[in-house]
Amino acid sequence: MHGHNTPSEPIIPMISISFTSVLLIATVAHLMMAAVMALFARHRAQYLSITAVMGLFGFACLVLWLFADAIEGVTPAKLEPGLLFALTATVFLQSIYPLSIPMPAYLQWKRMLRYAAPVAVLFLLYGVMLLLGVHPVQIREWSELPDYLFTSDVLLRLAFLILSIYYIVNMFRLPRTLLLHPDIPRYLIGYCIGLGCSSCIFVWMTIDYSPHLFLLWLVILTLQNLYMCFRTLETLALTLPKPEIKTVEEEPVVEETGEEQGEDFNEANLHRFERIEFWMQHHHDAWKDYSFGRDQLCEAVGLNRHLLLQSVRSQGYYNIHEYISTYRVAELQRMIARGEIRTLSGCQDAGFGTVKTARSSFEKITGTSLDEYWAKYK
Repeated sequence: MHGHNTPSEPIIPMISISFTSVLLIATVAHLMMAAVMALFARHRAQYLSITAVMGLFGFACLVLWLFADAIEGVTPAKLEPGLLFALTATVFLQSIYPLSIPMPAYLQWKRMLRYAAPVAVLFLLYGVMLLLGVHPVQIREWSELPDYLFTSDVLLRLAFLILSIYYIVNMFRLPRTLLLHPDIPRYLIGYCIGLGCSSCIFVWMTIDYSPHLFLLWLVILTLQNLYMCFRTLETLALTLPKPEIKTVEEEPVVEETGEEQGEDFNEANLHRFERIEFWMQHHHDAWKDYSFGRDQLCEAVGLNRHLLLQSVRSQGYYNIHEYISTYRVAELQRMIARGEIRTLSGCQDAGFGTVKTARSSFEKITGTSLDEYWAKYK
């Protein structure tokens, strides 16, 4: 007997550390995301809603972390009201804030009020019921549910559950709505599906609580939100102003570079970049061929892939493809302004393989759509 009990004793503190650690990590992650999004919300109003939601999740996780010891030792009953309230509020926020990136909730406040009305009514009814002295029933076994099924307490709980499922269904419906808007980032489609799947874990946890399910849901939610946050930052980074193309009059002299010569790292990159610029500015026919890419440029300027990428990144470009696309976009702008192309299919003469690629590159580099630029000169 003693041989069996001794190894099992350390399990309890290990679970406790895991529970509190996950809560702490989720708190820090969500508050960090809220702070970062708040900075961008100062310049772009569409990030106000997501900032608020991330902040709410962060503070909710903080409260749970502060009371982690008490929470961990409690086993909620079936359809526990507290879990149902948390489920309904969580899935409601999750079902609206993916759309808050392209359209802030406060700009469509009438629609949001209608959407939030069922939640508000249920919370109000349950609050009034508690004020009238109705005590929530404790359902420990499912066999007890028929005895309380038609009480006001259980009926309201089932209403919370049904409403939560409705909001989860809306998460799965969101991708179809997002596809109708070409300006909405594609990563939001998979993100919404992921939110719906993780919310199903919360429903399961509400019906039959398990601390392991709670930790699983919290970890998945935090990872999903971090993914969305970093993809948003990536999107913003790609829309930052690109470096201007500066004319290089004379081809820089090819010099041997290396750390053994004690050469300044930045000077070496600038020297190589000027060589690349000179070649690009004097070989238009080469990069105006859509098949021209990184390998051809490496061969033309006599640099390997590593040095070529290092040189263009030192001057503010994300990669070699973006650098070449900058020249093609500038050429396309010049051709449109001078009336050298009659339709958008003529963008292939600037080095783009398809009109779709031209549109994508044009918007990333200039911040405006190709169709708007075309309409301006048409």
